[in-house]
Amino acid sequence: MWRRLKALIVKELLAVLRDPRGRMILIVPPILQLFVFAYAATMEVKNVDIALLDRDRGAWSQELVRRVEGTPTFRMIVPVDRPEELRRAIDRQQVLVAVQIGPGFSRDVAAGRPADLQVILDGRRSNASQLAGNYLSQIVAGMAADAASPSGVADQPDAAVPRFWFNPALDTQWFMVPNLIAVIAVLIGLIVTGLTIARERELGTFDQLLVSPLRVHEILLGKTIPSLLIGFAHCSFYLLVAVVWFGLPLRGSLGMFYAGVFFYLLALIGIGLFISALSATQQQAILGSFMFMIPATLMGGFATPIENMPGWLQPVTYLDPLRYFIVIVRGVFLKGLPVEEMLRNTVPLALIALVTLSAAAWMFRRRME
Repeated sequence: MWRRLKALIVKELLAVLRDPRGRMILIVPPILQLFVFAYAATMEVKNVDIALLDRDRGAWSQELVRRVEGTPTFRMIVPVDRPEELRRAIDRQQVLVAVQIGPGFSRDVAAGRPADLQVILDGRRSNASQLAGNYLSQIVAGMAADAASPSGVADQPDAAVPRFWFNPALDTQWFMVPNLIAVIAVLIGLIVTGLTIARERELGTFDQLLVSPLRVHEILLGKTIPSLLIGFAHCSFYLLVAVVWFGLPLRGSLGMFYAGVFFYLLALIGIGLFISALSATQQQAILGSFMFMIPATLMGGFATPIENMPGWLQPVTYLDPLRYFIVIVRGVFLKGLPVEEMLRNTVPLALIALVTLSAAAWMFRRRME
């Protein structure tokens, strides 16, 4: 058995690595995705342009302008002369925020009264505009507190100082890179596995497998182990890049990381084999893989918390392997994953792997009949 299995594993690896297009899919896109998404997919709001109509021209309106200019969130203040120009700048997406300072702004601030300040945000970019509006509100609140202090500087001895655990600098890449490891592993686990049986059918070698001495479980093992090896190689590379290039801490255990990778890849390989057994061509296998990958990414907590999803959708996420592996990979990198939490996320992955591999074996036997 082991000799037959070894021959099939070597054949599968050579089929993938000798094909120039296969090598291209395995090497170039995952590396590009890791670097491009890590730098491009940021939740920070920077370089925001503001349109400003200052109808006051007083001391506190000028102070507000200086404070906004000194904030790294805001890049440029575009002065305008009429309210219509504020509207036009927002409509044409030239700015994200438009601010109109009323004629009595400085007098009201100095007197401690509510000041006339209008802030208009571009709701088409809801998340960015909301964050920019919050930053602007903090600037205005700080200036009002300074104005209310006799010395001109607010005295806040009892102010709360927030402390951020696991990501003290609130670096977006510390949040994004572990997520990308989980998402890109979906691509590798599904595409490589999903093409195996479909490729055999297209090349006409599937019938040769059926008449060979190999049994069904040996064929499935021969299709699974090469994908596991390729997945482990990719995840090891991503781990190295995350630590060396992006400077992420590795506070957890490598053993926990690779245990999570093992069960995660098994679950994905089972899904990929099931899709491959259903598909008659490689194109169908690729389309089927993407049909699973996109919803799984969105429901796995990659960009938005699962708690924010509708109540009827949250139970569906328990079937998503990505949900559990994201917790594992974040915990290994950022906080040192406890054994209890590791088991709480590894056991569902093992159950999903058992179900998907069994379903793939059943579908494979059915297609052989």
